[in-house]
This record gives sequence, structure tokens and C-alpha cells, in this order.
Amino acid sequence: MRFTTEAWEQITPIYNDILVMPFITELQNGKLPIEKFQYYMMQDAKYLEHFGRVLAAIGSKLEDNQQAIDFFDFGKNALIVERALHEYYFELFGLEKNLKIEIEPTCHHYIHFLKSTFAFDSIEVAVASILPCFWIYKKVGDEILKNQTENNNPYNKWIETYSGEEFADGVTKTINYVDSIAEKTTTTVRTQMLEAFTKASELEFLFWNAAYNTITWKR
Repeated sequence: MRFTTEAWEQITPIYNDILVMPFITELQNGKLPIEKFQYYMMQDAKYLEHFGRVLAAIGSKLEDNQQAIDFFDFGKNALIVERALHEYYFELFGLEKNLKIEIEPTCHHYIHFLKSTFAFDSIEVAVASILPCFWIYKKVGDEILKNQTENNNPYNKWIETYSGEEFADGVTKTINYVDSIAEKTTTTVRTQMLEAFTKASELEFLFWNAAYNTITWKR
């Protein structure tokens, strides 16, 4: 069985829970309160700054040159292409482009999970840890696009980004790379890859949950 087939089976309950989260269902019908989406966009902007750097760092350790080039591109896209989405909404919401944003607990946890995985685990495990961010977003974007009923949804730009063909191409490429890497490793490392993939998927759920509940540092 392909690694990614096994991995997706493992996290299907998490993915199903994501689809019925209030954040996702209300984003789909355009009823998500603006302040919850603002929290999400600000935290996601900070997350992508670090996610892009993790992708580039992974690229620097990959032996296959084409894989390395593609991971450098993935990192660049996280920092540049998707930043345009945040700038669009920052302007729409009247937020300053260079607004100082504090990284809240769940975002902080996710960022440092990815960084510590890259720093202290094998490259195979690091590659598995970044896949849920690509794959779950693509699946959620497609699901929302298929089921939305609101033509004037204020979140259409977000939906179009993650259900678009350009994003889909990157997701497919990443899935294939993860499978290729998993085929060449040991059973022990493959188990570690599955654990990292599952933990990152749980953090995807928690990220949207934090946005809906506006979870901040307790002082």
C-alpha cells in the first residue's frame, strides 16, 4: 500500500471532523463572522512565514535535485503567492499591511512542531509532516467549492485559491514525492512518518478551532 493511502486512511476521522467544524461550514455558506476570519488570516500569515522557510530547509537536505528545486518553489509560493491572498483580505478588512501580529498558542505550537521535526527527525519524517497542510487544504477547498450555495460569499478568494488547479498541481507533486521517499526507507522510519503526518493533521484541526474560538495566550 502506498504510504499516502495508508496515511489518509489514518487521518480520515480527523478530516471528517474538519468538514463539520463551525469555522468550515460557516466559511462555506459565507456566514463566518468577520472577526473570526480576521484572526485566522493574521495567524495564517505568520504560519506561512515559517512554513515557507521549513519547506526551503527541507529542499536543502533533499538529495534529488528536482525534489529540492520543487521544495524551494513550494517555500517561495508560501511566502509570495499565498501572501497575496492575505494582503487582499487585509486591505478588504482595513488592516495595516505591516500590522504587528502576535503568534497565538496553536499557531506557535504548529510552527514549532514543524521546525523541531525538521531539526531533530529524519528528512523523511520532516517531509511527511508538511504534507497535511497541502493536502487537507486542497481537499477542504474542493469540498467547499462543491457544496457552497452563496454566490457572493466574502470568502470566495480563499475558496478559489485552495480549490484552484495551480495549488492542486503542487499538492499532487508533494504527495508523489512523499510516496517516493517512503518507498525507500525502513519500516521504523515509515511509522515515524505516519505519526508526524497524523500529528500535523490534528494541528490543522486545532488551527481552525483556535480561529473560531479566538484562542489567545492566557495572561
